Amino acid sequence: MSADRTPSRHREGPARVVVIGLGRFGGSLALELVERGTEVLALDARPHLVQRFADSVTHAAVADTTDVEALRQLDVPDFDRAVVAIGDDLEASILTTSLLAEFAIPHIWAKAVSRQHGRILERVGATRVVLPEHDMGERVAHLVTGRMLDYIEFEDDYALVKTRTPAMAVNRPLGETRIRSRYGVTVVAIKRPGAGFTTATQDTVLEPGDILIAAGRARDVELFADLT
Repeated sequence: MSADRTPSRHREGPARVVVIGLGRFGGSLALELVERGTEVLALDARPHLVQRFADSVTHAAVADTTDVEALRQLDVPDFDRAVVAIGDDLEASILTTSLLAEFAIPHIWAKAVSRQHGRILERVGATRVVLPEHDMGERVAHLVTGRMLDYIEFEDDYALVKTRTPAMAVNRPLGETRIRSRYGVTVVAIKRPGAGFTTATQDTVLEPGDILIAAGRARDVELFADLT
């Protein structure tokens, strides 16, 4: 089983992510990403797991991801987002992450089984380490697609999102944007480049490059983040 050839990493269209390792965490993340409209290349060395997900993801392949040539043949260097979800083989996890870093993939999330493992992954090139006991698949899916800088979901379907100022709100006072009435979310804080977070008011003028913290129902904050 092999993956289809994929275009260069700079093409426009849906977000594209390579997920390496289809265990419980990697498999659930791959499905969550597909559910959110992301193109997913799913890789694992175990044929039975690849077969299990072959009909559910965009592309799937059996591959030794510690082999640089195998990754090149699958066009992995063309991706700008990758998740290393290997948890049962620390050597493979570390080497795979290192190879992705050598490809200069800008965004590499790597699953760690311990904080020590996580520190090693960071040293070899992971841009973000995920400890599954703290980071659930749904939250990671939000971050991997790039629409959100951070996402925290609470009980009763309530969430906080860290995102950028949407184009429709640039250079306008917050009160005039009608974000709350139109999108059902409340902008609670704003961070200007080089400054810390400050409480947002109706008179706060949103500027390009501002980082926003918005709160509301999970689906509402997702849709608001999609505006960026």
